Amino acid sequence: MSVSTAPGSGTFPCGVHPPEGKSFAKDCPIEVLPTPKQVRIATQQNVGAPCEGLLKPRQEVTAGEQIGSAEAFISAPLHSPLTGAAAMAQAVTLANGRHMQAMVINASEEPQPLEGQALLDDVYGGDWPLGALEQYAPEQIVDAVKTAGIVGQGGAAFPTYVKLLRNDEKPIDTVVLNGCECEPYLTADYRLMVEFPQPILAGAILAARATGASKIYVGIEDNKPLAIETLQAAAAGTGVEIAVLKTKYPQGSEKQTMYAITGREAGPGKLPSEVGCCVINVATAAAIARAVVRNKPLTHRVVTVTGGGIKEPKNLLVPVGVSCQVLINYCGGLTDDAERVISGGPMMGFTMGNIDSPVTKGTSGLTVLRTSDLAHTTETNCVRCGRCVDVCPMGLVPTRIALASRNQLWDLAKQYHILACVECGCCSYTCPAALPLVQLIRMGKVSMPRD
Repeated sequence: MSVSTAPGSGTFPCGVHPPEGKSFAKDCPIEVLPTPKQVRIATQQNVGAPCEGLLKPRQEVTAGEQIGSAEAFISAPLHSPLTGAAAMAQAVTLANGRHMQAMVINASEEPQPLEGQALLDDVYGGDWPLGALEQYAPEQIVDAVKTAGIVGQGGAAFPTYVKLLRNDEKPIDTVVLNGCECEPYLTADYRLMVEFPQPILAGAILAARATGASKIYVGIEDNKPLAIETLQAAAAGTGVEIAVLKTKYPQGSEKQTMYAITGREAGPGKLPSEVGCCVINVATAAAIARAVVRNKPLTHRVVTVTGGGIKEPKNLLVPVGVSCQVLINYCGGLTDDAERVISGGPMMGFTMGNIDSPVTKGTSGLTVLRTSDLAHTTETNCVRCGRCVDVCPMGLVPTRIALASRNQLWDLAKQYHILACVECGCCSYTCPAALPLVQLIRMGKVSMPRD
């Protein structure tokens, strides 16, 4: 294993070490979910503006066809993952509780153009021209990523093409790929790095060409030695460097990853681009490669279905819009002692009130916890212990932000930098009073008046 020359320390201040829970699914190779009978594509699956649906009832649709247009700068178009026919639009509730319209597509009774192993090979497999990517011009890369509707697959769902645009006033010199996957239980990115390193590296090189960056790092936590070895072997001779980072949550938050690798710090309200970095998730990088090299849109993603409350944990390649219930059923269903289904992981995910919610481009996993996994504690008053301050990776005072939010003291919440909170959950994890700090802060962000 080669030694990284990245200028950062390999870690970041504060943070916590929750139980990892990776053992449930880390050794499960990526499987392709059988074609579902129906998908429901929510019209907004990204940060920014929603799409305008283009489908009419009974309209014939082919796999990969654009079905949603994005006219706003911060937005991303939508594409059908199936060949079939459109049905009446439906109102759906996403895992985060948001209600919105969704385009409905019923799968054709005929076999899909690509299914099973053929689909997996088309998305991630085969050869990738790592040594011949200079043929793609920066503008061509950005246009392909925009047209493909790619958003961040680490959970933020920010339109990726915006990150790749050059800005002479804020030049990018470093591309950072985030392969930390520090969220407990989730292993989708890990399996992608182990099984398909080439499209990840191709996407990193293309991102560097688009932004004009001269340095490329892939950050991976040291609890993933197989992923480190696989990426290092695949990256030989490409100029891409694998930076081994210390295992700590939330190492996968983009500002923490950037700091650990480069030593650069973006303060409250600032983006990585303001300090010369472009940070991209490894799955997003693979999607960039597919969009540019194979001219294919983002229609499928890998989702981890895991936890002690699921009978057969798996890592699945699934179409965007498939019901989470379908994924759970394919994994054998819930155990008798399953108590909570979370979209994402236990630290940053959302407890699902309805497991029929559709998968979106930002759905990284479904974590099913048992009764024994949950700490049933009673909320008490804040004891002013300061533990939330000690662990906050953003240097905030979470209890003050949360209590200001609970009491709708918006000026005070802003004074304590509520918008700088990355909602990592470190504060809630350590709070002896069992205060719902993250939930209160999330509520405050949504409820407070905007300037």
